[in-house]
Amino acid sequence: MPGKKTIHLLCNAHLDPVWLWEWQEGAAEAISTFRTAAELAENDDTFIFNHNEVTLYKWVQEYEPALFERIKKLVKAGKWNIMGGWYLQPDCNMPSGESFVRQILLGRRYFQEHFGVRVTTAINFDPFGHTRGLVQILAKSGYDSYLFGRPDQNDCPLPADEFVWVGFDGSEVLATRFSGWYNSNLGKARQKVEQWLVDFADKEHCLILWGVGNHGGGPSRKDLADLNALIRGNNYHNIVHSTPQRFFTELARDRDRLPRHEKDLNPWAIGCYTSQIRIKQKHRELENELYAAEKMCTAGWVQGLMQYPETELNQALEDLMVGEFHDILPGSSIQPVEEASLRMLDHGLEILSRIKARAFFALSSGQPNAKAGAIPVMVYNPHPYTVRQLVECEFNLPDFGGLEDYTAVRVRSRRTELPCQVEQELSNLPIDWRKRVVFAARLAPGMNRFDCTTEPLPEKPAPRLKPAKDRIRFKTEDLEVVINTQTGLIDRYRVRGMDLLAKNAFLPLVIEDDSDPWGMLSNSRRNVAGRFELMSPRAGTRFSGIPQGALDSVRVVEDGDVRSVVEAVLVYGDSFICQRYKLPKAGTEIEIETRVHWNEKDRMLKLALPIRGRRHDCVGQVAHGVAPLPADGTEAVAQKWVGVIDPQAQTMLTCANDGTYGFDFCDRQLRLTLLRSPAYSCHPFNKRIIMAQDRYTPRIDQGERVFRFWLNGGRSSERQKHVDREALARNEKPFALSFYPPGTGSKPHALCTLSDDVVQITAVKRSADGRDVIVRLFEPTGRTRTTTLSLPALGKRLRIRLEGFEIKTVRIHPKAGHMREVNLMEEPVRNPHSVK
Repeated sequence: MPGKKTIHLLCNAHLDPVWLWEWQEGAAEAISTFRTAAELAENDDTFIFNHNEVTLYKWVQEYEPALFERIKKLVKAGKWNIMGGWYLQPDCNMPSGESFVRQILLGRRYFQEHFGVRVTTAINFDPFGHTRGLVQILAKSGYDSYLFGRPDQNDCPLPADEFVWVGFDGSEVLATRFSGWYNSNLGKARQKVEQWLVDFADKEHCLILWGVGNHGGGPSRKDLADLNALIRGNNYHNIVHSTPQRFFTELARDRDRLPRHEKDLNPWAIGCYTSQIRIKQKHRELENELYAAEKMCTAGWVQGLMQYPETELNQALEDLMVGEFHDILPGSSIQPVEEASLRMLDHGLEILSRIKARAFFALSSGQPNAKAGAIPVMVYNPHPYTVRQLVECEFNLPDFGGLEDYTAVRVRSRRTELPCQVEQELSNLPIDWRKRVVFAARLAPGMNRFDCTTEPLPEKPAPRLKPAKDRIRFKTEDLEVVINTQTGLIDRYRVRGMDLLAKNAFLPLVIEDDSDPWGMLSNSRRNVAGRFELMSPRAGTRFSGIPQGALDSVRVVEDGDVRSVVEAVLVYGDSFICQRYKLPKAGTEIEIETRVHWNEKDRMLKLALPIRGRRHDCVGQVAHGVAPLPADGTEAVAQKWVGVIDPQAQTMLTCANDGTYGFDFCDRQLRLTLLRSPAYSCHPFNKRIIMAQDRYTPRIDQGERVFRFWLNGGRSSERQKHVDREALARNEKPFALSFYPPGTGSKPHALCTLSDDVVQITAVKRSADGRDVIVRLFEPTGRTRTTTLSLPALGKRLRIRLEGFEIKTVRIHPKAGHMREVNLMEEPVRNPHSVK
């Protein structure tokens, strides 16, 4: 209607599959909501209903197939709009870049198969912030626009609600933060629209969301009738029932006038970076196991050693996708949802454990029989580059030994003897039978073979590392670590003469917090309520489960040719920590294992790392990117690693993890957030937290939790090049197993290798259509690089140029050998100049 401003009415029914309810109730509400929306769409010529999320459609498809067929007809008629096109609305900060790709790929294929549609506007109405890494993923998946709700203007100032969002690599999508929220109260949709037109009268591009939401509901007959009457009676605006795509088609005409935003869309609900930490750890584990298993299975499949387990891998992938839902992964759901989600993630992990075993045994083909007296250990490295790290593996001796016997182990790689040591096995049998061996290895891509031999000794060697003058001083050619036996903390971490940590490092701090799992009331948690302190020898001995005697509360528990392990036991209030420092005899990376027994309420636990130097920059890994992060104490989110750079000294301290996401940095101190203890789904109202005061209320993350970190340091130029690969190897761990091969077949080749020392391969898998191999590469430092992708199993090589932070996907036909660049949806791209 020329001369009149168009008002796009977007009817939706935001429906959390789980949150304050379990999935069965979510499924029931999805069916009811979709049934009502279908009836209204069938009986109104202008009304359009919009909905997203494969999860909900699959429930309708399974439990009410007749309704599913009605929806298909409405989609074809343009009365029902498939919105977003993802598997569901995930958390948009914590999933890896590859997981975001799978959310889109699974969703796209489902909606294409069942409805014949391809959506170009992505939507995430409810997630609690959005990583900048999404932009490139969206653009390379065929999206041109993004509609979101959080954070609002008070939490994350933007240049405008409509803007061009720019990714790490320069990719762009149009983005809009809608105003007035995504739902409307029952029977009051017209009032919302009328008030919106008053409140946002100056807006040039107008999008109004309506429909009862959160627990579904969507449109009501009264609301639709009221809005239709408003449309008919309004002479000032062109008010229409619409879709996100139509709104962005209009917005795109003014693209050149829109401001540009080159940052993430954070923060909001900073408590969600940590709440329900078990969910986050299981999610990371499932990500790691899935993507490592895919690499192993692809190597076996292309060499004819096994069938590709597509169905099983997809089952595990769907468990991962649901586990990333924005009220599961952030930890904002009720306790039964937490428990059900842990079961679901474990279901995926169990599937993958069987797949990995199948692939491992297939890839052990061609290994010779073990020689007499030798115990073989096979280690599969799924990465396209050599990984240097400590291998830990357990096996049994041929027969039982006595209580006083002790057997040492030697490890060889071909003819070379490797540094190794025997440590306490996971079991507690007092006889000499089960062995846990730790050895330093250089793991080539693919299967690696090590042979162990045994040697009886008169007794177990005593630790050589001992405390002196209230210190345990560990020193090698490259590394010096000093642990204070009066505090149990690290007082020095020196790498090749560079001091990187100040005293009292890895101090567990107890931080004042509240009962809100979202953490809505503040973007920072800095007020210290207390500190863990070293236990007395008597208390520490009792906590350690030893009924008699008195152990030192800081002690050396392992010491050999590979590493020393120092253990400290600490206490605060009703909570306890056993903290272990694993110090390598070669290299500069130390591992910290923090085992927490947590019984505090309305408190947060952080590990404090005081940093040497005067001025620092904080950076961290995010989805397919590395972002500068706040240095003012704001709680921030990162993925597999976070780092602190000293620009003047040109040094960098990095800390990798296997399942934590929250942290803050301020005043030369990095604080790693481990856990929180709010109530379940305790939502503030009017900036107040209101809870029942007449009964016991369960709290999140009470009990035992275990955390692992890998600290490394050195020149910033080198750290920035290597930390991404190091962190990935700590997460997608090489798989070690003692196995006696049959001595038949031929040795398989490594599937792929890279010629450089920086570029990542984030995925190797069979294509979604089952025909080809997909290899996805990523440049993690922001600099242009060229690498050669070699495929020994296929006899192919490919020279690839990547721009800074670029994702590049290659599709290879395993028999014909054809290689071509494709987008993230595995479709050919135009003019792939950088792949030759």
